[in-house]
Amino acid sequence: MPRPLLLSPDRLFPSDPAQRDIARRLYREVAGLPIVSPHGHTDPSWFAGNAPFGNAAELLLHPDHYVFRMLYSQGISLDALGIRNAAADPRESWRLFAQNYHLFRGTPSRMWMDWVFAEAFGFEVQFSAETSDLYYDRITEALATDAFRPRALFDRFGIEVIATTEGPLDTLEHHAVIRAANASGEWAGRVITAYRPDPVIDPEFEGFRDNLKRFSDLSGEDAFSYAGYLAAHRGRRAFFAEMGATSTDHGHPTAATADLSVAEAEALFDRVTGAEVSAADAELFRAHMLTVMAGMSLDDGLVMQIHPGAFRNHNRWLFTHYGRDKGADIPTATDYVHALRPLLGRYGNEAALTIILFTLDETSYARELAPLAGHYPALKLGPAWWFHDSPEGMRRFRSQMTETAGFYNTVGFNDDTRAFLSIPARHDVARRIDCGFLAGLVAEHRMEEWEAAELAADLSYNLAKAAYKL
Repeated sequence: MPRPLLLSPDRLFPSDPAQRDIARRLYREVAGLPIVSPHGHTDPSWFAGNAPFGNAAELLLHPDHYVFRMLYSQGISLDALGIRNAAADPRESWRLFAQNYHLFRGTPSRMWMDWVFAEAFGFEVQFSAETSDLYYDRITEALATDAFRPRALFDRFGIEVIATTEGPLDTLEHHAVIRAANASGEWAGRVITAYRPDPVIDPEFEGFRDNLKRFSDLSGEDAFSYAGYLAAHRGRRAFFAEMGATSTDHGHPTAATADLSVAEAEALFDRVTGAEVSAADAELFRAHMLTVMAGMSLDDGLVMQIHPGAFRNHNRWLFTHYGRDKGADIPTATDYVHALRPLLGRYGNEAALTIILFTLDETSYARELAPLAGHYPALKLGPAWWFHDSPEGMRRFRSQMTETAGFYNTVGFNDDTRAFLSIPARHDVARRIDCGFLAGLVAEHRMEEWEAAELAADLSYNLAKAAYKL
C-alpha cells in the first residue's frame, strides 16, 4: 500500500513552540512574494520555443545533477538513467530512479522533489517503486497540456525575473526570441542572460585556442592580440547587456587575483595563447583577468559574481564519456584574504562596483568572507551555494556570517539550478530557514518582530533585486 505524501506546513521551522509561532507569522508575510532568480542555468530555449517538456525523466531526472550524482555514487550507470543516451527508455530510467528514491532520505533533493510532486503535480502518495508508473504517466500526461508549458509554469510559480547563464560564444538567439515576445505582448516573462567568459579566460578550458578563434569571429576583433582580446570582451559584454544581462559570472578553480602591468599582461597573454600552457601561467592569467573583469564592471555597471573553489570534472573518465556538469565537481579549500588582495587593492573601495563572492569552503565564512564583506564597499556575499544549498548549510551561513557582515552585505537567495521545477521549492526552503533564523533573534530579544518582518522580505526579495540591479 503506498504511503501518503505529506508536506507539513511547519517544515523547517524551529521545534521550540514560541520560536515556531514567530517563524509562522514571518513566513506568512513572505511566502507569496515573487521569485527573483538572479543566477541559474535553466535553458533559455524552453522559454523561447515554449514547447512541451517530453516526459517525467526528461524534465525531472536528466537536467538535475544533484539527483543523478547520488544514483551514480551507488553504482547506477548514467547510461541506464538516460544521461546522454538517447537509446534509453525514459520509463525504465524513471523506474530506476523510483526504486532508489530511498537514497535521498534527509537530503535537499528529497525535499525539493517532494515539493514538486505534491505542489506542482498534486500527488498524495509517496514516490516509490510501487508508484513509479503512476508518477510517470500522470507527470507525462500533465506535461502535454498547456498549463505545464515552460511559460505557463514560469507565470504559475510567480517568477518575476530569471537569469540564465551563457558563454561569450553564445549568439543569444533564444533571448532574442524572448525579447521579441515581450515586445509584441505575446508573453511578459522576464528572462535575462549573464556573461560567463570562462571558455575564453581559462587557458585550461577544453578547446581554448579554438574558442579564441570563434571569439574573434563573433566580436570582429583579433582575440589573439592582447588589445584585441580585451576589446572583444568589451564588445561581447555590451551585447549581453543589450540582451538584458546585469551580471557576469566567473567560475575559477581558485579566488586568485593579480594586477599585472600592460607589458606583463601582454607577455603572459602570448604564453597562454601558445601551443603549450603551463599550469602556473594558466592560473596567473585567470587571476589577472578577474581584476580586468572587475575594471570592466566598474565601467559598464555589470555586477560581478565570483564562484571559486570547485575542482571541476574530478572524475576524468566521467568527463571523457559524458562531458561537463555531470556531478563530478568537488569543493576544495579556498583562500580569499591573500587571493583577493590584488583585486581589492585596485577596486575594493569602489562603492559603485558590486562583486558578489561565493564559496564552497565553509571554513572561510567567519574567518575570511564575513570580515572582507564587512569592510570593503565593493564586496557582497552570495548565499550558501551548491553543496551547502541545504537547511543546515543555510543556517551555518547565517550564524557565521551575520555577526560580522550583517544581513545587508549579503544578496538574498539564488537557486543556481538547471532543474526548472525545483526553483519554487528551493526559494520556499530559503524563506522558511531565514524566517526560522530570524524567529530565534526575536525570541532572544535581539530584534523586534517588525524588524524581522522587514528583514524577511529583504532576504526573500528586495536584496536580490537591488544587488543584481533588477
